[in-house]
Amino acid sequence: MFGRHFELNEQTMHIVQEIGRHMPGGFFIYKSSGNEELLYANAAVLRIFGCGSLDEFKALTGFTFKGMLHPNDYEKTAQSINEQISSSDENFDYVEYRIIRKDGAVRWVDDYGHYTDTEAYGGIYYVFISDITDKIIAEQAQRDQRDKMITALASDYRSVFHVDLDKDIAVCYRADPTDKEQPREGEPFRYFDCFKQYAKDAVDESYREGFLRFIEPDNVRKALSEKVIIAYRYLVHRDGEDYYEMIRMAGVRHAADRDDHIVHAIGLGLTNIDSEVREAMAKNQALSEALAAAEEANKAKTVFLSNMSHEIRTPMNAIIGLDSLALRNESLDPETREYLEKIGGSARHLLGLINDILDMSRIESGRMVLRKEEFSFRSMLEQINTMVMTQCSEKGLKYECRVIGGVSDFYIGDDMKLKQVLINILSNAIKFTDPPGEVYLTVERTAVFEDQSTLRFVIKDTGIGMDASFIPKVFDTFTQEDSSRNNKYGSTGLGMAITKSIVDIMNGTISVTSEKGVGTEFTVAVTLKNSEHNNSEDFFIDIKDMRVLVVDDEEVAAEHARIVLDEAGIMADTCLSGTEALHMLEIQHLKQQPYNLVLLDWKMPNMDGIECAKEIRKLYSSETTIIILTSFNWDEIMDEALHIGVDSFLAKPLFASNVIGEFERITRKNNMAMFRKKQRAELAGRRILLAEDVFINAEIMKKLLEIKEAKIDHAENGRIAVNIFAKSEKGYYDAVLMDVRMPEMDGLEATETIRALDRPDAKNIPIIAMTANAFDEDVQRSLQVGMNAHLSKPVDPERLYQTLEELIWEADQRK
Repeated sequence: MFGRHFELNEQTMHIVQEIGRHMPGGFFIYKSSGNEELLYANAAVLRIFGCGSLDEFKALTGFTFKGMLHPNDYEKTAQSINEQISSSDENFDYVEYRIIRKDGAVRWVDDYGHYTDTEAYGGIYYVFISDITDKIIAEQAQRDQRDKMITALASDYRSVFHVDLDKDIAVCYRADPTDKEQPREGEPFRYFDCFKQYAKDAVDESYREGFLRFIEPDNVRKALSEKVIIAYRYLVHRDGEDYYEMIRMAGVRHAADRDDHIVHAIGLGLTNIDSEVREAMAKNQALSEALAAAEEANKAKTVFLSNMSHEIRTPMNAIIGLDSLALRNESLDPETREYLEKIGGSARHLLGLINDILDMSRIESGRMVLRKEEFSFRSMLEQINTMVMTQCSEKGLKYECRVIGGVSDFYIGDDMKLKQVLINILSNAIKFTDPPGEVYLTVERTAVFEDQSTLRFVIKDTGIGMDASFIPKVFDTFTQEDSSRNNKYGSTGLGMAITKSIVDIMNGTISVTSEKGVGTEFTVAVTLKNSEHNNSEDFFIDIKDMRVLVVDDEEVAAEHARIVLDEAGIMADTCLSGTEALHMLEIQHLKQQPYNLVLLDWKMPNMDGIECAKEIRKLYSSETTIIILTSFNWDEIMDEALHIGVDSFLAKPLFASNVIGEFERITRKNNMAMFRKKQRAELAGRRILLAEDVFINAEIMKKLLEIKEAKIDHAENGRIAVNIFAKSEKGYYDAVLMDVRMPEMDGLEATETIRALDRPDAKNIPIIAMTANAFDEDVQRSLQVGMNAHLSKPVDPERLYQTLEELIWEADQRK
């Protein structure tokens, strides 16, 4: 905070007091000599000691450093500070000690100190402290928990150790009494060397390499960052006996550890599991023999089904072909035509059944292989939605697809199999739902691990549903809850079985819930490999420059859009109504950081997307691009929307590549630079009135503006600034830089007063707010009183120049 050459004297003490007043933590200064008298302590120090006033604190501590410490901690604390200061070039120290509060409670604090020499006070320490009692208690609790864990392990394991992985030191808590070579209890030893020797002497050669990898410290840390407990089973040869043993490790974490993912210490146990392993091996042998017999029988069944299906397909194709040719005869009598149509329908139904049987035979014979290719998830979903929306529309059903949780545009996997799964389930949902019903598809990314993502697909309908007793059989082959459904709905009874088999091959899961007369919900979860495909690689727009506002009354949909854009590197904000959107646009316009793209949901209560777009165009003209989002057909609103200035439309669910592509298309179409720089005026020779109560801040601002050859007049508060402006000639000043918080009259009141003056330049002169408060409500208040822009402290010089140059240029055009 203070440099090495910081000099404390009477003139700078008021600066220290002002800084200390704003510090969230404790800060005090004391003399290093004599009775270590305190020179200053801020309010946070008083709170730490439970004192309500400085007088109470002085009475408690004598206003000395020694008086602040617990009597039993002073000597060792003072010694530690002296040793650290004398051995450090930077004169820094860190100590922890106890204090006694006014209410008698004993608390722990940490102390970061720095020693320096001053002319006014001689040697001094300035110190930052904070209460760390909760951390100390937590560390002790974890140490107690570690001891309990070691004790618990000791009852189940022949040997138990505590290992410090950082120092490669292990301590035996329980030794095997039969092992004379094992380290004694309580004596430290080298962990890795000892267990390497154990592997060489006792572990069977076929397990030795795996054992050594398991005990390697870096491997232990990595494994325990992913699992609570890790274990390795192996065969040992000791004292003429062969038996199976297990080594198990659990992480021992401390409150002081700054990274919970790094394991510094472990509890380690060794136990004999020979009887359990040999019993499991015997069971596995029996199961293996039974499995081989079952697979042989299943293989024979699969070969039979495959052969029969192929044999039947040949005449079936002939029947369907001849039936189609016969139906072309226009002279057929109605009765014969009806018979032929029924023959064709039955033949196609039977062919569908045969195709399903062939799918099952491929699955059961293991001939179905998954592709591992990069595919466009967005395109796959669009194909599904196009087909399903058409079918639902023809049947009079409502269909909606939602994507949430940051689903990417591209993945690596088998999109054809995944599409078959989803279409099978969606087709059933449509088939078993009568109008006016609803079908929903929700896609969500639920987890990301290393280079893979888990996606969950939920297909929900409001159809006829299933009885609870039938749900466990829904994935069985050739099963229907009601045989009459076969005639009404045309079901083969294999669709769900095939779907389940494909999901299993993809190492996914599928489940179903249903209620008779209410509807059915299928949930499919699969894991796909992430693609390194760059969504923006084909676009000329630099997405880092895009600033997007998403407006959607459904919070989940708005958050999904934000996540999708954020993962593509696009900065996005969200809001839930048109009114809130107009407010946020106003704020960003005042900050000189306007949104260059607004994604508006069409159907919203109170103010829909069309009404909101109309207001945006009225207030901000062409400052931003507007795209309407909708799950519905937008033909009915297209003419009106384009007329009021909407630039384009996008269908939900939203994908980043769609947004970027459409944004680029609009930019090219309109032949406009979306990030066009505004025109600027030169600052040289311009007169600027600066209202700032902190002298050093004013000096800094003067220096910055003098670089641009501007002329500065300084006012110490708002009242003086108003008087200077009122007495100046009309048009004398080109801009006003107005600090918001000042004594006598703050910047907001001063701005209102200037704007109310009866002179033309009072209405047009750019007034720019400068404040440490960057919250939107502060910006809004600045706007309400007539300020033109809002700069947050500390002010970036380039931002200052840009804002002044642009606003002065605009003011010149209005003259």
